[in-house]
This record gives sequence, structure tokens and C-alpha cells, in this order.
Amino acid sequence: MTDDMQPIPGEEARAILEQAIRDRLGEDWDREDSGWAVVSSHDYMARLNKGRINIDFYVDLVGKVRIEEKPVNPGQDTGRLFAWMFLLASLGIGFLLAKIIGWL
Repeated sequence: MTDDMQPIPGEEARAILEQAIRDRLGEDWDREDSGWAVVSSHDYMARLNKGRINIDFYVDLVGKVRIEEKPVNPGQDTGRLFAWMFLLASLGIGFLLAKIIGWL
């Protein structure tokens, strides 16, 4: 790296990142009813998810932003499947226990 090219500090990268997210998704992207969820984030990167779409925002060390939009990966699909299976199994066990105890 040359002397005139210094990396930007994390706080400045975070501000650039937040502005890029607002520019791409709108000012109210982080409202609960917008559907966007932050999957992973730090000063130089953020991954947001909505339904079956991931959007990755990257800020390099000189402040340039790169945005990538991709469908969810197989790991995310598998995780969602396991979460639903766990939820349904928990409900089934709960109803079974309630039936055994006599509450139903």
C-alpha cells in the first residue's frame, strides 16, 4: 500500500455501509414489517435476507462498495427445514404430554 492510500477506519466504513443499504433498500428497510433481516454484519460487510434473497454489501479498505444479490444457499434451506421440523416435533411432544397428563 502506498503512503497516499490509507485504509479507512471501521467507523467510516460502517457509515458508508449503512448509506449503501439505505440507497438500495430504502430509508425504512430496518422496520420489522419490511421483511429484511440482518443475517451477519460488521463494519466492512453486511448480509441481509428477505424470503429467498440474500443481499451482501461489502466495503473495501478504500471505501468502495460492492453489492451482490443471490438466492439463499442450500445451508440456509436445510436450516429452515430443521427449524420447522424441530418446531413441529416440539408441538407434537407437548400435545402428547398434555394428553398423557389429562389436560386434553
